[in-house]
Amino acid sequence: MDILYILVPLSVVLVLAIVAVLAWSVWNGQFDDIEQEGERILEDDDAPEHRPPR
Repeated sequence: MDILYILVPLSVVLVLAIVAVLAWSVWNGQFDDIEQEGERILEDDDAPEHRPPR
């Protein structure tokens, strides 16, 4: 029973830390454009650039 005096406050602190990290990531724009990374993977970066003949 004495362990609950340690585990309950520890779990509350852990939940508050998780909420703080989530709030920080939302405010800093981590979730602004989720689809961008999925589209970036599909782009062909290895293709040579088209240069007009001289």
